[in-house]
Order: sequence, then C-alpha cells, then structure tokens
Amino acid sequence: MSAVAKTHQIDMTNGAILPKLLSFSIPLIFSSALQLLFNAADVIVVGRFAGENSLAAVGATGALINLMVNLFVGLSVGTNVVTAHFFGAGRDNEVEQSVHTAVLVSLYSGIILTVVGIVGTRFILQFMQVPPEVFDLASLYLKVYFGGITASMVYNFGSAILRAKGDTRRPMYYLLFAGVINVILNLIFVIFFKMDVAGVALATIISQCISATLVIRALMKEDGAFHLNLRRLRIERGILIQVIKIGVPAGFQGMVFSLSNVVIQSSINSFGAQVVAGSSAAGNIEGFIYTSMNGFAQGALTFSSQNLGAGRLDRVKKAVAVSELAVLVAGLLLGGTVFLFREFFLGLYSNNPAVIAAGSSRISIICLLYFLCGMMETTANTVRGLGHSLLPMIVSIAGVCGIRLLWIATIFQIPQFHTFEVLFYSYPVTWTITLLSHALCLMVVFRKYARENSKN
Repeated sequence: MSAVAKTHQIDMTNGAILPKLLSFSIPLIFSSALQLLFNAADVIVVGRFAGENSLAAVGATGALINLMVNLFVGLSVGTNVVTAHFFGAGRDNEVEQSVHTAVLVSLYSGIILTVVGIVGTRFILQFMQVPPEVFDLASLYLKVYFGGITASMVYNFGSAILRAKGDTRRPMYYLLFAGVINVILNLIFVIFFKMDVAGVALATIISQCISATLVIRALMKEDGAFHLNLRRLRIERGILIQVIKIGVPAGFQGMVFSLSNVVIQSSINSFGAQVVAGSSAAGNIEGFIYTSMNGFAQGALTFSSQNLGAGRLDRVKKAVAVSELAVLVAGLLLGGTVFLFREFFLGLYSNNPAVIAAGSSRISIICLLYFLCGMMETTANTVRGLGHSLLPMIVSIAGVCGIRLLWIATIFQIPQFHTFEVLFYSYPVTWTITLLSHALCLMVVFRKYARENSKN
C-alpha cells in the first residue's frame, strides 16, 4: 500500500483511542455541519427571498424525505460495518467485493427512490396534512428533489466505504466544494431566476452530483482492496446478505423514526404555516448539535466494527466510554449555546415574531437535553458495530417511536395539553428510556462475546 493511501486510513485496532476517535470524528462532524449549513442556506434563501409559504413547504417535507431515504441510508451503514470488519480482519478480497457491491446497490437504491418519490408525493403530503397554501410548493420541491436522489445515494455509500478504513477527510472536502456550489446556485436560481422551491431543489441535485462524482473518483484512484473498477461492478450475494443483515434493521429503524416524526410533523402542520416555519427553522438549528454528537457515534460504530474484526473487544469497551464522554460534552456545550442565543439564530431564518416565538419554544424544550439523544445513538451504534443490528432496532422502535406515538394518541389529545410544545416533550422522555435500554443490551452483548472467548 502506498504512503498516500495510508494517509487516508486510520487503524483503530491499535494505539491511543481518543486521538484516533478525534481524528475520525472531527472531519465527519465538519462534513455533517457543512451539509447542514448548506441546507440552512437553502432554507434561509427561501425564507428571505421566496416567502413564508415556501419556507414552510421546504420544512414540511424534511420528515418525509428522511422517511423515504432512511432504509437505503441504513444499507450504507451496513456497508460501513461489513467493510470495516473485513478491513480490521485484514481480509482484502472481501473488502474488494464489498466496495463493488455497495456502489452497484447505491445505483439501484437511487432509481427505486426516484420512482417511488415522484409517484407517491401527493398522496403522502395529503396524509401529512400539509397546509393547503403550501401543498403545491411542497409537491413541486419533492418531485424535483427525488428526480436527482441517485447522486445522494452514491455519495452516501461511497463515503461509507471510505469511513470503513477511517477516511473522513476526503468526504468533508467534497462536501465543502459541492456545498459552495449549492449556495451559489441557490442565490442564482431563487433570486435571479425566481424559481422558488424548484430552484432550491435543483441546486441541491447539482451539488449532490458533484459530491457523488468526487467520491467515486476517489475510490477509482484507491490502491489495493479499496480500488473501484467500474467494469467489475457486480453484487456478491454473500456480501449483500451481510450488508442487509446489518443495514436493513438500521434502515428500518430510521424509517420508523421518521414515520413517528412524520406523525409529529403532521400534528405541527395542523397549527398553521407560521408554526411549521418556526419549527422547521429550529429543527435545522438543532441539526448542528445532533451532527456534532453523531460524529462521535459514527466513530463508535467504525471503532467497534474494526476491533471486532481484529478480536479486540477490550478496545471496544474503552472506545464506547470515550465516545459517550465526547458526546456528553459536545451536547451540553452546543445545546446550551443554542438555547442562550436561540432568538438570534432563529432571526437568521425569519424576521416574523410569530415564527421566532414558535421556534424558540421548540429549542427551549429540546436543546438542553439533546445530549441524551447523542448518548443513545452512540450506545446503539456500538451494539450495531458488534454485529447485532436487530437488537438496537427493536429497542429504538419500541422506546422512541412507540412511546412518541402513544404520547400523541393519549397525552396530546387531552384538550389542555393539545399544544405543539407538548409534542416536543416526548423527545427527552423517549431518549432517556431508550438510552437505558440500549445500555442494558450492550452489557448483554459484551457478556455474550466474553462467554464465547472463554470457550475458545
């Protein structure tokens, strides 16, 4: 392997954990923050130059987009876990098969999403009770967005392959370049060509095509097992089964999470466009906190996968402890900052007092306890990285989605509690319950591997 190739990988099976966790997670955090920053630019441009209805139309579709793409994003998680496991075990042939299988699966995933997204848009928006004044705008945005979703799938799977060997820097550079193009195109399409939400969606598609092209180019230039040869694209059945075993439960969990968020979003939509716009702006701001914590959660995923392949369960235990501490610190610092300056941040999205007030209420409830969500994700990712994806799926669906839906069906229906603020109290409650449940599951998995090792 060349010296250049080695600079793009992190061996997580040896050496001090914290420096390697930071080296892996910080570029990933910046990548996610950049993605959110550019998404925020979309929302800000729409809110400032196209109006509140356009802002609400874009915001009201976020949960729906997540619902439809999460199954396939889950498969990219499976790609990351399987490839990292083979990489940690030094099984180059299986790494090579994983790379080519994943890229072809990403293409098929994008095609499926395009068809389903375009055909089902209006029906699902009706189910979500999107306000009539923003319905047509939301429908137009989604149809254009899903028309180019294949590029997003290719980038997600390609970056998952690179993360498997610890390379989070190059995906960050690609997002930075593509994101700058996205912002420039936003301004051109919305301000100068008056394309409204269609311009925002088109700018997003073009930028995603750029990032997908760059990540594929990086894989084609790789040496050794991670080298991508387009002529050798094929799906290896054994690899696909392993990816599905890890990825489908993770993706299904994400889908059910999004479904519960769609139900919550539907309830928010019933309060009108201004509340929808305020909640959308607040959710966008909260995303910066989540991605910072999720960078360490993704680090725990790759750490546990590589070390399971290398037979280093002792390092997995140390890595999860370090990751949880990092998430706690990041969540408290960033959540507290957003809470203290919430009106300033919300003012970047809209100057309407009603929109700012709605967003402020949401932030006040969620941000100070957001670290619980990050710790929950970190624990679940460690279990998933150890090859047990079904267990965290069941726990998450029951603990997060089930309780949230029960909350809406019971507490939210009580007249004095029928407010959009009450909806958001369900978040910290479900994070706490699910975190404790995941921690119990992790203890069970550790004991299982300990028994297996003692027999060997």
